[in-house]
Amino acid sequence: MTELIWDGKYDQDGLRVAPLRVSLPFQTVESVNESAQQRQHMLDLFSAGRDQEWRNRLIWGDKKYVLPSLLDEFAGKVNLIYIDPPFNIGSDFSFTATIPDHPDTEEDETTSFVKEPSAIEMKAYRDTWGHGLDSYLQWFYETIILLRDLLVQNGSIYVHLDWHMVHYAKALLDEVYGKENFRNDIVWYYRKYQMRGMRIFTQNSDRILWYVKNADSDYIFHPQTQPLDKPKYLKRKAWDKDRQIIVNVRDEKGNLIYDEYNDEKVDDVWDIPFIGATSGERTGYNTQKPEAVLERIINASSNENDLILDCFVGSGTTAAEAEKLNRCWIACDLSRFAIHTTRKRLLAIENVRPFVVQNLGKYERQAWQSTQFSSHGEDVIQSYRKFILNLYQAQPINGYTWLHGIKAGRMVHVGGVDAPVTVSDITGIVTEFKRAVGTGKDAPETNGVDVLGWDFAFELNEVAKQQAALANIRLRFLRVPRDVMDKRAVEQGDIHFFELAALSVDVKVNKLSLTLALTDFVIPPDDVPEDVQRAIKHWSQWIDYWAVDWDYKGDTFHNQWQTYRTRKSPDLQKSGAHTYDEPGEYTVVVKVIDILGNDTTKSLQVKVG
Repeated sequence: MTELIWDGKYDQDGLRVAPLRVSLPFQTVESVNESAQQRQHMLDLFSAGRDQEWRNRLIWGDKKYVLPSLLDEFAGKVNLIYIDPPFNIGSDFSFTATIPDHPDTEEDETTSFVKEPSAIEMKAYRDTWGHGLDSYLQWFYETIILLRDLLVQNGSIYVHLDWHMVHYAKALLDEVYGKENFRNDIVWYYRKYQMRGMRIFTQNSDRILWYVKNADSDYIFHPQTQPLDKPKYLKRKAWDKDRQIIVNVRDEKGNLIYDEYNDEKVDDVWDIPFIGATSGERTGYNTQKPEAVLERIINASSNENDLILDCFVGSGTTAAEAEKLNRCWIACDLSRFAIHTTRKRLLAIENVRPFVVQNLGKYERQAWQSTQFSSHGEDVIQSYRKFILNLYQAQPINGYTWLHGIKAGRMVHVGGVDAPVTVSDITGIVTEFKRAVGTGKDAPETNGVDVLGWDFAFELNEVAKQQAALANIRLRFLRVPRDVMDKRAVEQGDIHFFELAALSVDVKVNKLSLTLALTDFVIPPDDVPEDVQRAIKHWSQWIDYWAVDWDYKGDTFHNQWQTYRTRKSPDLQKSGAHTYDEPGEYTVVVKVIDILGNDTTKSLQVKVG
């Protein structure tokens, strides 16, 4: 068999470079649309050591880590895979963010801007395209190997590409899945453009390659039909105007036979229009695909309750259609904005089943820390702290437990990779800061402390700042970006620490009823262009979505109520209410997602009854 060779396919010893297969545990960071009864049932199953009921999964993370981590549980269990991998250099990870109009202003023009990729997304971009075609082929090759291992024996994979890469992908898919398992080269004809004055034929189609894992198996295929295009058949078939159907006239044993046709079987050219600019489907994702395309694929190559996987979920079309067609699904993406867009889209589906949002969280960071700093000849934690302090442009200091560095007179605390910064951490920081004042070398020069953390406890922002204020300490909370795990981003100085946003909520209790109202939202402007900042006339324009867990139990955030902007309803509802079954004290957590896809949480203690 002829083999496609590229730089990087084989190592210096002539062995094929295999994909990374580090398996890491997933962390559930949010449970969505789960009732109190369902939540308690799941907790009961967990405490009894029994298998919990299936929850569809929306996973935020790099497929390089996500796919190997799925293998332990799902190797040979996925019935259908659809992927729409990046194939248009330059627009793989950017998205268009929209600032909604505010009803109290006279302006009625919506402001939009292109949000450039984050450094961690740029890392994925460089992994894909950094060495041109060679790196793309290696990246694609490793991906489809892992996806093959996830498929059941009678499963299918559909790979959606355009003219840039489809011919290379076909060669690699033949190698990994076998030429004998190739089923169709489907042309999606969408009639999007009419280009004039160019010396080429207008490019108005994509390609979808369909392979099965084993052609000798009883792989799933349900032929699809579509309404007959009647005018197309007039020249070669009779048209019965009275019955308004197409009839095929044939002579059988001297009798005139009429065969009736209202539908036709779908062939390998799918004439499905592109999503229009005003379509209700449109989410703002440039690479969004029509629901009709995914509906056809899912119906053709899966049955109800089968498991569908998409590791480039983007705007969420695969997950949404799988949900509507009563399939189980796993949807993954590197982009935080894609995860948020998909969550909103799923919640718009009537009677959507509960699903969870997951990431690899601390486990990915632990693996990185162990690999990055275990050979430095000193304590791993100390090496990690020095690394973060250097990126923050702070000087390390010694002799303290909670204070690790100093920058412009402000003390700096570096949070660990394996746990969020909590109120108890702040207690330790404040106590040690007060003891350190006036002690000489490395003593605090101002009353400011910068707290750097990967994650922060829900209740941290207001509670911790109040605690510090009582001790006359000015705290700032800054998130350690995932980008620090990207060696090239570090080398190029692409690391930025952003301060957490601040949310204000008004609380009103009436017997067993609780009403929450958002009253302010302050987002640090560092990551937003100046012209965009000027377009904001009211704090609520930053907010795209907010949700509430009315009875947070310390396990994970359970999204029990939410409201969000849509194209049809762009105005944001700023209050929500809940009635409790019993009096008592409850922890309530509010989660806000801003227009860039970043989340901010706030914890409240309430007493009802």
